[in-house]
Amino acid sequence: MQSDIDRAHYQRLANKYDENWAYSPEFMRWMTENLRKRLSLIPGSSRVLDVGSGTGLYARGIAEQAGVVVCADLSAAMLEQLPADERLIPLVAGAEELAGGEIRLPHDSYDAILMKEVIHHVAHPPQVLDGMSRLLPPGGRILVAMLPSEIGYPLFDAALELFRERQPAPEDIADALGRAGLRTELTYDEFPLVFTLDRYTQMVRNRYMSMLASFDDNEIDAGISEIRRTHPGPEVRFPDRFAFVLGVKA
Repeated sequence: MQSDIDRAHYQRLANKYDENWAYSPEFMRWMTENLRKRLSLIPGSSRVLDVGSGTGLYARGIAEQAGVVVCADLSAAMLEQLPADERLIPLVAGAEELAGGEIRLPHDSYDAILMKEVIHHVAHPPQVLDGMSRLLPPGGRILVAMLPSEIGYPLFDAALELFRERQPAPEDIADALGRAGLRTELTYDEFPLVFTLDRYTQMVRNRYMSMLASFDDNEIDAGISEIRRTHPGPEVRFPDRFAFVLGVKA
């Protein structure tokens, strides 16, 4: 699922992960509601598998509606940040292991599977999504929440170019879910973000996006200087646009 660079990145970032990604209470509520409404959870009874759960930022809100959420992540350090909640079950595992049946799961099937911003770490998405679809009962759902192929983030040019090289197209993910036998739907939504320039550049320095781990300290310093030149004001404003790829099993 992840390269050694990515694994080391998430282990190192674990204690700062929520600081970097919980942009604001408004953003968290917006994203959580977008996920919950597309997953169509049955209050108190849905079983959810959150693949790439990290610290459980969104599993926490999903658990308020679901019966149980299995939080799967390759980073044990991330999972250690999960709050104490009997509805949240940590599981050290990656997408390939889960899809291939290499890991014993707490349940035989799941009403909903969430893969938020994890599909770009997967080496062979069609194979993994096909395997994930086998964990669904009839009517079960897979939701892949991901960034589109082009983003309007105020990053430096080399980072944006690397993102374009690595990010799969949402249309290709929808096609893979369709070939796995699921009825698919691709929708987009966005949230306006505002940061002080100092906070945003500190997030970049912390390598808040995994692909930033590919740049060494000198390259990050040069990138931050570029960001400051191209965004001379005290704030940066940009839309955080997401693609939501939904697959429903017949």
